[in-house]
Amino acid sequence: MEFELWWLLGIPVFFALGWLAARVDIRQLISESRTLPRGYYKGLNFLLNDQQDKAVDAFIEIMQLDPESADMHFALGSLFRRRGETERAIRVHQNLLARPDLPQLQQEQAQYELGMDYLKAGLLDRAEETFNTMLQGQYGVQARRALLEIFQREKEWPRAIEAAIGLQEAGAGSRQKQIAQFYCELAQDALVHLHPEQALELLEKSLQADRVNVRATMLTGDAQLVQGDVEGALMTWRRVEQISVPHVALVAQRLMDGYRKVGRPQEGVNLLKSYLEQASSIDLIEVVYKAVLELDGMDAAKQLISNELRRTPTLLGLDKLLEARLMDAPPNLVSELSMVKNLVHSYTQKLARYQCSHCGFKARQFYWQCPGCSRWETYPPRRTEELNVMN
Repeated sequence: MEFELWWLLGIPVFFALGWLAARVDIRQLISESRTLPRGYYKGLNFLLNDQQDKAVDAFIEIMQLDPESADMHFALGSLFRRRGETERAIRVHQNLLARPDLPQLQQEQAQYELGMDYLKAGLLDRAEETFNTMLQGQYGVQARRALLEIFQREKEWPRAIEAAIGLQEAGAGSRQKQIAQFYCELAQDALVHLHPEQALELLEKSLQADRVNVRATMLTGDAQLVQGDVEGALMTWRRVEQISVPHVALVAQRLMDGYRKVGRPQEGVNLLKSYLEQASSIDLIEVVYKAVLELDGMDAAKQLISNELRRTPTLLGLDKLLEARLMDAPPNLVSELSMVKNLVHSYTQKLARYQCSHCGFKARQFYWQCPGCSRWETYPPRRTEELNVMN
């Protein structure tokens, strides 16, 4: 009982000590804030209002008054880089590194910022050299990320694989999907140079990294086709449906061509029609329409387009229907139908694009890596109008 009472009596003392510590901290903070130059607050205010030119002028003024202020150098260098003035950013960070009294942590920060300046300026060799010296320091993970970006820009895929594995081992999260795409890049290059055996080895590594990689599956079928194994290629391409039904539109033409080569085009049409029932797509419709027109005639092709347009009404589908109608239109209607077709077609060209789900970059062709933000697998395998209809 006496022990508990002793602790109860001590509680007010602890509160008093905490109050005193807080007062000391607040006074110290106020004292330090008064020592900051007025230009610091001006520059900060300009930054918050997105007035970068004025912020730069304010920070330059501070640096002239206090050349030893490392924080101001970092802020100014970052502003220069954001504005695209990489030469000035490089000079700021080089000046910082030249200071013998700069603490170790700030030296590493300055070195990292200098590497980012080189990267922004496109001086990839200098950037790579800078980041390679930082792999074991406080900025090791950031340096590895930057190196990975450099290797991707230079399309040095083996080194990109090593960098991605290094990031994983450093605890920076999984990079398996990226690694799988890097192997796909190497495999595609091997196929271009007609080395299907080498391509298949690389694609196996890609699928080990990411078992549900659509691109690796498609390229595996391509390699089997180059080897002359058409039936094997058909079986591989059909696996795309098991991975992602919407992506069958990307492999539809390969399947149709393959079934023609083995003398079973009707089987190919029936297969693609079944895909169409699961995931309607203008790219898939295009392939099926041409195949039906070739095998079953005009009436069947027009009926196919009409059915799909009722199921998924889009201007892209209407454009295809008008194209079909024009093929056997009466002479007195050809002129009017052609005018309507041309108007619809000119508008659909803006809609017949793929769009990156991360940065919004639009492209006429499908990309595995976005040309805008350089991210992998951010393009849905559908045109923009189809996505809007689905939403």
